[in-house]
Amino acid sequence: MAKDPTSTSSITFQHLCYLLFAISALSSISFIYWSHCSTLCSCATDDSSTATSLFHRNQSLNLLTFPSALNHISFSSNPPPKLLKIALFVKRWPQRNLAGGLERHALTLHLALARRGHQVHIFTTTTSSSTNPNYPNVTTMRFHFTPPSPGGYLNQALAWQQFQTQNSSDKPFDVIHTESVGLFHGRARNISHLAVSWHGIAYETIHSDIVQDLLRGPNETRQSVLAERLAKVIEEVKFFNRYSHHVATSDHVGDVLKRIYMIPEERVHIIVNGVDETIYKPDSTRGKDFRREAGVPDNATLVIGMAGRLVKDKGHPLMFEALKQLSMEDENFKRDVFVLVAGDGPWGSRYRDLGPNLLVLGPLEQTQLAKFYNSLDVFINPTLRAQGLDHTFIEAMLSGISVMGTRFASITGSLIVDSDIGYTFLPTVDSLKKSLRMIFRDGREVLSKRGMVARNRAVQLFTATKMATAYERLFLCISKSTDRKNDKYDYCKYPLPWD
Repeated sequence: MAKDPTSTSSITFQHLCYLLFAISALSSISFIYWSHCSTLCSCATDDSSTATSLFHRNQSLNLLTFPSALNHISFSSNPPPKLLKIALFVKRWPQRNLAGGLERHALTLHLALARRGHQVHIFTTTTSSSTNPNYPNVTTMRFHFTPPSPGGYLNQALAWQQFQTQNSSDKPFDVIHTESVGLFHGRARNISHLAVSWHGIAYETIHSDIVQDLLRGPNETRQSVLAERLAKVIEEVKFFNRYSHHVATSDHVGDVLKRIYMIPEERVHIIVNGVDETIYKPDSTRGKDFRREAGVPDNATLVIGMAGRLVKDKGHPLMFEALKQLSMEDENFKRDVFVLVAGDGPWGSRYRDLGPNLLVLGPLEQTQLAKFYNSLDVFINPTLRAQGLDHTFIEAMLSGISVMGTRFASITGSLIVDSDIGYTFLPTVDSLKKSLRMIFRDGREVLSKRGMVARNRAVQLFTATKMATAYERLFLCISKSTDRKNDKYDYCKYPLPWD
């Protein structure tokens, strides 16, 4: 969720009612649209074929008004004739395997851009272990660390001062990129060559709050968050418009930014997240080795996997209860299904209490995580956070693994768009148990076929290369040229001669 610590507002109960009505309407529209889409054909194929058909008719696309994710367009894998000087503002830079989705996105994207020859300056917060990271074959990344603000945010004044120094030396920045509110709107306003990527917005979070309240135990106190969240939505609607260009990391958020936040369509661009396809790929041999090392017997009927922080809002109380009940109700499930959990958090010890078939592995490094995915028959993300586009789904899909996730709009709108890819469930114990029984009944052969479909979609849309080339072209399109007369290409058009 985007947070601006300078924002406050008051609301009324009537406002809350209006917003909940809007959420209900939006959810219904999304369900009807995607159900219709999956009945006729793949929505991804629709979008991609639209771009392809225009290309074959020699019609040019305007990228600023392209209605779907730019990942659907095939940009050249070769670096463009113009290389950019990019400024990135991000609260934290990833430290080993402890990074969240936003930080992992920043690393994956800007490392790919640097490897394509662009000069990337990263303005971020100093941590206890901050050093200038070294990446193989990358010489165009520069880090500018500042101590955090008292609230733990990127120190805006110091980071901006560093930015201005770099902007006035050598050559000014061609484009500025901020991950969420890494750069607050007060400084970002009126900068035309700036883009902000949103990895979760307050509007989405209200759905999560409703779900978590419905799952509240009889002795748990109701959290008074809905009124507070609505205030944040209103503030976001007010200050989002001050950013010149917005990148939605899911199709659903792109729609919300246009219709609910009322940002003009030519300033909203959808680029879905991607992960490194050279790391996450099918490798059955390593997967089998990982199973044995983890303690899974060769005769296991099914291996289920989960990864991430083992905390409440990631859905682990829901998953725990569903697995517990199934183990009591179905002796075959209890005996033949093994669950591997990669991650750390308070629910890790509780999972261990479910028996020897629940194996909690702790947090894994990226190379180990890639082996982990290959050891699975299905990957499940039971998240209760209806925000952004979770990287774990994409990592599993690129590894050729079928996926199962909560029926939230970003997940069903961009990732599990069809039952041939995987499974979805309502955030209730009964619905989750029904889906778990379904994957147990379908078995390894069906799951393997769905994993192949999932990988095909991920290769087409969710690779680091697809994401980086889409951002690159958008950055070229909105860049501030100091020599526009000699800039012979309109980078907002597609195709260009090298596409």
